[in-house]
Amino acid sequence: MRKTKIDLGRKAAGRYLLALLSGGMLALSFPEPGISALAWIAFVPLFLAAAGASPAAGFRLGFTAGCAAYAGILYWLNIVMTTYGKLPAAASAALYLALAGYLALYPGVVIWLARRCESKRIGLLISFPLFWVAGELIRSYLLTGFPWANLGYSQYRTLPLIQISDLTGVYGVSFLVAFANVVFYRIWVSMRHRERYPATALLLLLLLIAATMGYGVLALSRPEKGPLQQVLTVQGNIRQEHKWDPAFQASTVATYERLTHKGVESPGTLVVWPESALPFFLQSEPAYAARVKALAADLKSYLLTGSPAYDKEGGELRYLNSAFLISPAGAVTGRSDKLHLVPFGEYVPLSSLLPFVNKLVQGIGDFSPGKAAVPLDTANGKIGVLVCFEGIFPEVSRAYVRSGATMLVNITNDAWFGRSSAPYQHLSMTVFRAVENRVPLVRAANTGISSVIDGKGHIRGMTQIFEEATLSAQVRIGTGGTFYSRYGDIFALFCLAASIALGAESFKKKTFRVKRHL
Repeated sequence: MRKTKIDLGRKAAGRYLLALLSGGMLALSFPEPGISALAWIAFVPLFLAAAGASPAAGFRLGFTAGCAAYAGILYWLNIVMTTYGKLPAAASAALYLALAGYLALYPGVVIWLARRCESKRIGLLISFPLFWVAGELIRSYLLTGFPWANLGYSQYRTLPLIQISDLTGVYGVSFLVAFANVVFYRIWVSMRHRERYPATALLLLLLLIAATMGYGVLALSRPEKGPLQQVLTVQGNIRQEHKWDPAFQASTVATYERLTHKGVESPGTLVVWPESALPFFLQSEPAYAARVKALAADLKSYLLTGSPAYDKEGGELRYLNSAFLISPAGAVTGRSDKLHLVPFGEYVPLSSLLPFVNKLVQGIGDFSPGKAAVPLDTANGKIGVLVCFEGIFPEVSRAYVRSGATMLVNITNDAWFGRSSAPYQHLSMTVFRAVENRVPLVRAANTGISSVIDGKGHIRGMTQIFEEATLSAQVRIGTGGTFYSRYGDIFALFCLAASIALGAESFKKKTFRVKRHL
């Protein structure tokens, strides 16, 4: 009896080690180090661990893999919370593990449902890719949404593969990678147990990859037709502890003036400064406003800069995280307000119930979201401005493109992340926004990574982190919306609907017909 218990314990430990291996492989597939090939096999150890397990055990294994994956991907949250949020290390670790645990619920539920479906003879090949994409879609909206590190983002450098994003969004790539994991798992099992080779599944995978890559090659070979626009991103590399200190306002503005003068080579350039490049209210600082307007007029170029803003409504002030556009004539011609705010960074959710919770961000009081996606007009078309992590939300970019934007600009301050993987992860997700909508995306970050991405996902240039830098490039303005721009997440919604149907089927009780004997 004792030997049996020891054997069972060893078997259980082996299952959890396999789940941890899956989580580790998944974490390594994202930047940095970004070993994207690992994503195609990352779930194979988890499938091996869950084989034959009960649905409840499957949930625990999936949850374990998810905890390992998200703990590895999001380790940089501790930098944000301890260095800038001034939280004790223990409190930071608790919040970090709580978020990783919340995100791990999704793979846990996916494996739980997949095991239930297998008991009804619905195989992983059908259930897992559908459940996985449905989980990513729900995670993108539930509790304000956090679609960080969706599976498809791991493939951001494989350009022929990600071109289908103009049809399916990132979810199509996630589906393909999830489907491939099941096929490779079945191949492994057939080889290990000398069972029948899953030829049909492998053929279907090869057909899907061939169709995806074929579509991608055709998309990459199509010439871009829009007009050219010279752009310049300016990376001031202002230290976070100095950013909101009034004593450093003059030197901050001087840094951006100096880098801009050095970087602009011809009139008509679109100059982009990062989020809160002007760490004061441009509306109420006439001296600094005059300097910035004079700079745009002197260079005969448009200048887009981040700055907090405020509106008066009913006697109350609303604070906004905004971007101002200054024309070559030296006039402010538009303002774009951030729509999707960072919880606990720019506002405190349920603040009346959580009076003891402070924001991590320094400076102004709680921000309010903007009211609509309003592109800013330039001589060469309209700009949709994505402030900070708005670049990870496909629906925000879509809203700007549907409103007429022919270029996306992402202004951000990734100084919070320190020298970690986070700036690279953040950049990888914005590549998909360009491909989904077939518009260029220009990214200006205070401490990096600043970059220029064309409508096919090519990263035309990127800066190093924590260095003063400018990046000059020509982009071809987008000429029209895509299927994804027009119709959104139809593919992911189909996966969600199919998942609901499969889930309902897995909960049906078995029925037995009793024959009547006459």
